[in-house]
Amino acid sequence: MASVMDRVNENEMKAMDANRYATKKTIAQGMLDIALLTANASQLKYILQVGETHQFYKLMLILISLSIVLQVLSGVLSLSLSLLRDCRLHQPEYHQSANIINHVRTGFAFFTTMINLFISAFDNRIPPLQGETVNKVN
Repeated sequence: MASVMDRVNENEMKAMDANRYATKKTIAQGMLDIALLTANASQLKYILQVGETHQFYKLMLILISLSIVLQVLSGVLSLSLSLLRDCRLHQPEYHQSANIINHVRTGFAFFTTMINLFISAFDNRIPPLQGETVNKVN
């Protein structure tokens, strides 16, 4: 009898661990989204303070603004997907809508990543590599 109870408890723990993992993953993803949004807001503030003297002012302004807009839209889609899941996802006719929203959200995340890659490439605040500094001094 104890053996059966041990297996039941073990199965319950595995199910709870999967739920705990999903919850931690969702929280971590949300924290990373907030960190990226905060970093973009900081970059936007810097670009607006420096103004036209920045070598890539217009490009950086457009890229940072686009990144922030995509992040906000991705957040709205995440909320709508969450509401859809809570209210109507048990109905089969909403499965295709949920998949479309999820694919669009994934596309926004991809383009946000690519845009932030370009933002990092054109950011003048990043210090040069040590080798470059040494060469300029000599």
